[in-house]
Amino acid sequence: MKTKKQEELINSFLSMAGDEIRPLYHEIINCLSELGYNPKKEKTNISFKHDLHNKQIAKMGIKKSKEISLALRFSACKGYSQRFTDIVSAAIIKSPSKVPGCLSDNCSYCEGEPDTHVYTYTFPDGACKSHCGAYALEIPNITADDLDEIKKLIKEEHEYLLKHEASRK
Repeated sequence: MKTKKQEELINSFLSMAGDEIRPLYHEIINCLSELGYNPKKEKTNISFKHDLHNKQIAKMGIKKSKEISLALRFSACKGYSQRFTDIVSAAIIKSPSKVPGCLSDNCSYCEGEPDTHVYTYTFPDGACKSHCGAYALEIPNITADDLDEIKKLIKEEHEYLLKHEASRK
């Protein structure tokens, strides 16, 4: 249940979206809200965190091009589509320094076994690389075809965060 202030924040944000994308973001926000993720303004973004673990699962913002964007944390999810696999590989290529510290016992931010909450991609040459799973990755050019998978990933990540992070808060 969103407060009046949260509703105003969401409505203000969605007012910047085009007519075709607004319903998609509204549906994603409703999914997050139903699971207990509260929208909070952070600089020019809206961050979605849960009171039980205070970890960010999603972030929405406005790009320099004035387009709205969604970043989603789905590092604990398995079996996602090629679209999301490509998002993971692009993040690893773009930010090779975001190697998960937990793989070398050099991080205490996330709970659970490292291989259960890091983004991993095996490149065509056989090299397997990882990206810190605490980050939400941008999902570019969201369409109606993405909605079911986005909601599935949100729910799967939510279950993981409740199981492994809620007891730490």
